[in-house]
Amino acid sequence: MTYRAMVSEQAGRPLIRCDRASPPLAPGQIRIRVAACGVCRTDLHLVDGELPDRKGAVVPGHEIVGRVAECGPGVARWKTGDRVGVPWLAWACGACRYCRRGQENLCAEARFTGYTVDGGYAEEVVAEADFVLPIPDRYDDVSAAPLLCAGLIGYRTWAMAGPAETLGIYGFGAAAHLIAQIAVAKGQRVFAFTRPGDRAAQDFARGLGAVWAGESGQAPPEVLDAALIFAPVGNLVPLALSQVDKGGTVVCGGIHMSEIPAFPYEILWHERVLRSVANLTRADGEAFMALAAEIPLHAASVPYPLHRANEALGDLRTGRLQGAAVLVP
Repeated sequence: MTYRAMVSEQAGRPLIRCDRASPPLAPGQIRIRVAACGVCRTDLHLVDGELPDRKGAVVPGHEIVGRVAECGPGVARWKTGDRVGVPWLAWACGACRYCRRGQENLCAEARFTGYTVDGGYAEEVVAEADFVLPIPDRYDDVSAAPLLCAGLIGYRTWAMAGPAETLGIYGFGAAAHLIAQIAVAKGQRVFAFTRPGDRAAQDFARGLGAVWAGESGQAPPEVLDAALIFAPVGNLVPLALSQVDKGGTVVCGGIHMSEIPAFPYEILWHERVLRSVANLTRADGEAFMALAAEIPLHAASVPYPLHRANEALGDLRTGRLQGAAVLVP
């Protein structure tokens, strides 16, 4: 048996369309027929060569929604036909000091979907049964795909900010537009920061409930209790720090960021906190999916046929997307 896939054979080069042989299933694995796979900025960093230690030729994609086609030995939770989601964290050892204290996202032996194991820019994918997630019934496949990373990483970033009445969000893309809806539903006042001149993104943010939207270099009309940064632009860090109140928190939610420029200690002083988010845990996934089942999130998804994956990445790279691109085999 073979399946079609879009493969990143060399960093900095376009994806190549090819046929691949279906691998046998090891104990605890499931084979999934892919129905939709979101296109994440992490995929862009992978293809552009900005992530270290990638495997040689890899199928990107870690926002995967599909149906279980086959179960390997020892799989009990899932059965053929179940709809599941495959996130970024593909496997963790379960025994190291990080896994034992509930930080499997920091496991040194962890594997990652679409980075160190093949992902969902394909007709099928093999995943560890214990690391896939249920998908709330209220979302169709294309709408559900962005929940698997934009939603999950956005959720962990939002949760790490702690209680905040006023919340700034820098970089209003796939993750931001989902988390803004959760924040608004939880009674937070959202302030959206976009790239200069992006009026469409600002209108989009206000349409989702933001009380203010402007450019990243602007000062919001109110001081912020916390700020989330989803754009991979290092100079946003001192900008965000300068806008949060005493004791406030700035959380960097991306896997890659350009160099952070020097900034005066004054904007970090008064117990402001600067922290990053690395990957996610299965507990994050279960908590977020329960929240997504409760809150009717509008996932702004733009479908592309699988063979147009390079076009979808290009649209993401140039900022032509509002929301998230989703590949459909």
